[in-house]
Amino acid sequence: MALLVALVMKTFMIQVFVIPSGSMEQTIQVGDRVLVDKLTPWFGNEPERGDVVVFKDPGGWLENDRKPSQDGPILGGAKQVLAFVGLLPSDSEQDLIKRVIGVGGDTVECCDAQGRLSINGTPVDESYLSPGNPPSRQPFKVQVPQGRLWVMGDHRDVSADSRFHMGNPGQGTIPLSGVVGRAFVIAWPLDRFHQLDVPSSLSSLARGPQARGTAPNSVAVGPVPMEPPLVMGVLGILPLAVRRPGRSPE
Repeated sequence: MALLVALVMKTFMIQVFVIPSGSMEQTIQVGDRVLVDKLTPWFGNEPERGDVVVFKDPGGWLENDRKPSQDGPILGGAKQVLAFVGLLPSDSEQDLIKRVIGVGGDTVECCDAQGRLSINGTPVDESYLSPGNPPSRQPFKVQVPQGRLWVMGDHRDVSADSRFHMGNPGQGTIPLSGVVGRAFVIAWPLDRFHQLDVPSSLSSLARGPQARGTAPNSVAVGPVPMEPPLVMGVLGILPLAVRRPGRSPE
């Protein structure tokens, strides 16, 4: 029964992910465990600007550098079963985590004369950025096609986000169908337990015109930062998350 409950929760409701890189600092730090809501998308709830989302690799975002397992067939099989139901961490998933900056119909551009990112011509105050990071060191302008999202990390200097994949199909955007869910709480470590709220600077913006999207005016160049996949965490952390109230959001 416990295995069944864990499997249902992991598949349809809440999943825990371990953060392997600093691409979302300072909002989410290396080693943090985040809870991801997988339930509301089943009811048609789509990600909005400012949401932190986990999504499947749309193709070519992750380096395939996984080393072969040294476990024998019995131990390896047992680990796979426990990881499948969410009772052991798994590194077999090809998932990433970023913040939604643009939704379908939006025109996202960087940077203006003051070095700010703008959405549909409105400059955005990005107070969530990692200290010392500009909105982007690579200029770009892209119109997000319907049914897709433009995503960026909060630590822009080390995040291999949409900017670095503008030459791919979709112009660096990701499909809504590839979104696993919305990260809504940092559950571990306990001294960092808090809710991941949506910045008002993004949520207050009006939607852009309904458009199919256009080719980017400028394609990002330069070395692409390494982007390791997320690791599925352990559902056993949920009782800890429920017991402690969240602190005020940043």
